[in-house]
Amino acid sequence: MKLFFSLMFFSFCLLSFSHGAISVNLIRNTCKKASQSDPKLSFNFCVASLRRNPKSQTSDLQELGVISMELAIANATSTSSSISKLLKNKKLDPFTSICLKDCLGLYLDAVPTLKDAIEDFKTRDFYVANVGVSSAMEASSTCEDGFKEKEGAVSPLKKEDRDFFQLNAIALAIINMFH
Repeated sequence: MKLFFSLMFFSFCLLSFSHGAISVNLIRNTCKKASQSDPKLSFNFCVASLRRNPKSQTSDLQELGVISMELAIANATSTSSSISKLLKNKKLDPFTSICLKDCLGLYLDAVPTLKDAIEDFKTRDFYVANVGVSSAMEASSTCEDGFKEKEGAVSPLKKEDRDFFQLNAIALAIINMFH
C-alpha cells in the first residue's frame, strides 16, 4: 500500500512539474511571438510580467490573455494612484499639473475599457477586445505627448507609461494570436 501511494505521489509530482514546464514554455513562446510582432515590446519584460502572476504557471493561452489585461488594469490603477499623489505636491508648476490631471483621466478611463475588453476576449469577440485594448493603450502615448507640448518639460510618468504600453502590447499580441 505504501508503494502504491508513493508511486501516486511521484506521478502527481511528475505531472505537476511537466505541466509547469509546459506553461513556462508557453509564456516564453508567447512572449517571443509578441515581441517579434511589436518592436517596442521587450521579450524580457513580457516574460517577467506574465510570470509575476502565479496563475500563469498553469495557464493556457486564453488565460494568459486575461492575465495580461489584468496586469494592465493593475498598472493603470497603480499609475492613477501615483498621479494623485503627485498632484498633492503644492510646488508643481501649472503646466505639469494640467498634464498630470489629463493623464489621470486617461488612466481612470482605461480601467473600465480594459475590464470590458476582458469580457469581450472571454466571449471570443476578439475584434472588439482588440479595439478596447488598443484604446486603453493610447492612454500612455497621449499622456507622454502632453508633456512634450512644452519645451523642456519632463514627464514624471515615463516608466509607468512605458510599462502600461508594453502590458497592453502583450495583451494585443495574444488577442491577435486568436484572430
